[in-house]
Amino acid sequence: MPAQQTPKAHDGTVSGRVVLDAGDISRALIRISHEILERNKGAEDLLLLGLHTRGVPLARRLADNIAQVEGTTVATGELDVTMYRDDLRSHPTRAPHRTQVPAGGVDGKTVVLVDDVLYSGRTIRAALDALSDLGRPAVVRLAVLVDRGHRELPIRADHVGKNLPTARSERVSLRLVETDGEDEVRIA
Repeated sequence: MPAQQTPKAHDGTVSGRVVLDAGDISRALIRISHEILERNKGAEDLLLLGLHTRGVPLARRLADNIAQVEGTTVATGELDVTMYRDDLRSHPTRAPHRTQVPAGGVDGKTVVLVDDVLYSGRTIRAALDALSDLGRPAVVRLAVLVDRGHRELPIRADHVGKNLPTARSERVSLRLVETDGEDEVRIA
């Protein structure tokens, strides 16, 4: 599920409580990077595909972390799932983004889908459908910064920055420097 815009109070200030600050996010991404490397036994044949919008910069940050550890560049790409979503009838005004896959494609690769917040699982189901149209990876894994629970589909993340149990009525808002000017996760 895409992260929500940060709720604003009537006076224009940001509402909710911060559950992850910039340092927490950085540490979580470093840990996830190491987990990905350990599970993959290195960076060979690894492809990080960020889901629009905030999964894209997260995938790039993970790739940067892995490059620092391994001394090698990790392929990254962008995956748009807009046309694969099962809620287009109820929310038809979504603007598609571009899907960008490195020249080597996805065939035979270990593809790690990277998203910001895992909620119902429907975005990941759409991502799996979109990925199947691109080719046949050897393995597909999922890395998310926040897992807030409330799954509607049998999907779980392989790499999680923070498990954040929430009520359905609460909103999790993730902001990143690349898209929002600051790094933080709030719950409201």
